[in-house]
Amino acid sequence: MFLRQYRSFLRILVLLPLLLSSHVFAASATDEATALVQRTAEKIIKTLEARRSEVQRQPALIYGMIEDIVAPHFDFERITQGALGQAWRQASPAQQRQLVIGFKQVLIRTYARSLLSYSGEEIRYLPAKMGSRPNTVTVSTEVQQSGTAPIPVDYRMHNGSGEWQVYDVVISDASLVGNYRNSFADEIRKSGIDGLIGKLNDMNQQGRD
Repeated sequence: MFLRQYRSFLRILVLLPLLLSSHVFAASATDEATALVQRTAEKIIKTLEARRSEVQRQPALIYGMIEDIVAPHFDFERITQGALGQAWRQASPAQQRQLVIGFKQVLIRTYARSLLSYSGEEIRYLPAKMGSRPNTVTVSTEVQQSGTAPIPVDYRMHNGSGEWQVYDVVISDASLVGNYRNSFADEIRKSGIDGLIGKLNDMNQQGRD
């Protein structure tokens, strides 16, 4: 199961132009990215709490909340491309679109189930760092859970079109994209690109049943 190791991530997920000098850009970029992660987390939790009784009656409503609040801040095409690795180039444009749509829905549906179990865990926002590539940052957080050590969660983000988006999440040194890459590679070896598309569609269909 692709998502087995990432329930914790999805549970807590909430979630300048280079013309400036590099020093100013670094400070502003990390501040902006951290603020975005924090705003998104607070907004989805606040919205869920305000509409919890409504969502309990109509669970499917949570998908729309995530689409509106969280999904715009994730680069699902880059996430999918990273998870496929070299196999992305083997897929036709039509297959690539299907993979992005299918994978996005898998992530949203699993996140929705996990978000419903949120029980007030505190999120600490640590100093963010510039990434190793241009226009990238890592927003570091810790999830405080009663009676256990904090869980480190890093959001790797890039700004390629004027806004920050998440392209990977690292939980306790385990990369979301890296984990899926292994699972996707196994499925492609067995059934090809279309087999992976079918697997994603099956997972989403099961989520609707």
